[in-house]
Amino acid sequence: MHGDFSRRTYRPQEHYVAVVSQQGRVLLDAEANEQAELALAADRALAADLIGRHGGPGDGFRIEYGPESEGEKASLTIAPGRYYVDGIAVDATRPEPLPAVEECGGRPTDAGRAHPDTGAEAGARTADGTGTGPAWTYWDQPYAHRDVERDEDELPSGPFLAYLRVRDRLVTAVQDPLLRETALGAALPDTTARVRADWEVLPLRLGEDRRCDPAAAFDAWVAAQQDRTCRLAARAERPARTENDPCAVAPDARYRGPENQLYRVEIHRGGEAGEASYKWSRENGSVVLPLTAVDDWVTLEALGRDDKLDLDVGDFVEIGDDASDGRGEIHDLLQVVEIDLPGRRVRLSGEPAPTVGRQPGRHPYLRRWDQPESRRRGAPRPAGGAVGLVEGEWLDLEDGVQIYFAPCGQYVSGDHWTFAARTVTGAVEWPTDAGGRPLLARPAGVAYHYAPLAWIDDGQAQDLRKVFRQLTE
Repeated sequence: MHGDFSRRTYRPQEHYVAVVSQQGRVLLDAEANEQAELALAADRALAADLIGRHGGPGDGFRIEYGPESEGEKASLTIAPGRYYVDGIAVDATRPEPLPAVEECGGRPTDAGRAHPDTGAEAGARTADGTGTGPAWTYWDQPYAHRDVERDEDELPSGPFLAYLRVRDRLVTAVQDPLLRETALGAALPDTTARVRADWEVLPLRLGEDRRCDPAAAFDAWVAAQQDRTCRLAARAERPARTENDPCAVAPDARYRGPENQLYRVEIHRGGEAGEASYKWSRENGSVVLPLTAVDDWVTLEALGRDDKLDLDVGDFVEIGDDASDGRGEIHDLLQVVEIDLPGRRVRLSGEPAPTVGRQPGRHPYLRRWDQPESRRRGAPRPAGGAVGLVEGEWLDLEDGVQIYFAPCGQYVSGDHWTFAARTVTGAVEWPTDAGGRPLLARPAGVAYHYAPLAWIDDGQAQDLRKVFRQLTE
């Protein structure tokens, strides 16, 4: 989660169940966030223990197949209702459209007459969570951003499995402007963010053998997706050539930065070492500026609040929006080459991809990353503005902060690690063994959760969901 956090303290291996306040102490964002994560983890663990890996009541996420017809591509119908994946409650109920005020004294239109997207009757979820009202389709599901003009988004012509993919996504005022309290004024930052369970129904080809067991083949595929072989460690080592400034940094400090930071190291392009690349941020990737226009210049809704959270010439940035985030698309990072402060515009080293950042309804943004141009002799050529990944040696970030990628890793775009650097200790917060050696850790995310929904063959949908009745029925 690219939030503006001081640090992340949730550690499931410690089996804590609550955060307890003490009188006269300062309350930090990390402690409130840990309490939220503890409560969420407990709720999901209970649901997973009772339900299993996946299941739900009624018709929620029941799949029907619509074959290709004249002028229409093949599609899926996704029944409204709830379903649980690894204890995560996922809801496919459409929001009820609100009536608009008619001009010339007319009475409001009926709220439930027709949904603007489907023309179907609108409705609300029933008490048991099974859902009523219009269904989503494969092409208009809210977080998948399928595009009928893209051939790669089309459903396969042969047998395939329709599955549900779920992840937690951090939503800030950039993605949902209603989160911002306008009474605080534009000069102050936004306040809290939200975590949303995003879902997508996607197709998976499992081969042409119609005798295969789709559920077993899907389980094997999921195991391969969730097997993360890459590992990273972090530390701080006092650089060899350092001028001691006792007014800024303690002479024996290994971390030489002047401020406390939450570093984020994120895989940019995946693959094996030599083809994979990474990017990093000292602000957890939270320096995000909303966009209003993309052409020769990129126009921003506002610049950063101060010099620390603003843009400078030479900064690497990426352009994204809801669709590119949902798809997991990776585009080249671009550099800021010129800044127009009065016009709130920046000129970049290249033109952003034509498919991203140009639709206001998808909440386009510009995110800053902090890696400098690599001048390290013998280092791989940076891929698209990111840093070429090298395994088996300590790599310098800045101010004594170093990272280490363990050999034999297979890297996936979006995988990331975070760690705090503190001026008081002159070190980074990273687990070590009894001898003080940094431990190698798996990535903290992105964590995807999967469930099979239907096996589609010869135009027929075989339901693979697990359905249960409520205890009081």
